[in-house]
Amino acid sequence: MKSEPDCYGIDDLAREGTGMWEGCRNYQVRLYLRDQMKPGDMAFFYHSNAKPMGIVGTMEIVGEAYPDPTQFDPTSKYFDAEATPENPRWFVRDVRFVRKFERCITLPELKETPGLEDMMVTKKGLMFSITPVTESEWEIVMGLAKK
Repeated sequence: MKSEPDCYGIDDLAREGTGMWEGCRNYQVRLYLRDQMKPGDMAFFYHSNAKPMGIVGTMEIVGEAYPDPTQFDPTSKYFDAEATPENPRWFVRDVRFVRKFERCITLPELKETPGLEDMMVTKKGLMFSITPVTESEWEIVMGLAKK
């Protein structure tokens, strides 16, 4: 799950303990949030548009998906005039801070690591803020975090 650290970084989540992952406006990402994630699933926290970019920690999905309240707020940059409380278009998940890594596992390192060649975050042109991670990819990245 990607976020820009100057907008909402892992330190923000660590301070809050639990936070709402909001503002996702892509239909594929909506499906991940609404239909594929389950309470108890683990996720990587990825700092995007940062120096360096990369995975900085882990978090846990808590609770069920629910309508993103920012879609109904006309003052929000995520406002969607076509969304209604009766027919929401966008969803959120709450996430709980688990761990901040001692170092950032950078995008170049991810791209160079055997076994991560198919990891979606390493693919050129894929700009999704949320992508699935296989169990094998999870284990490899967690191994990198120990180095």
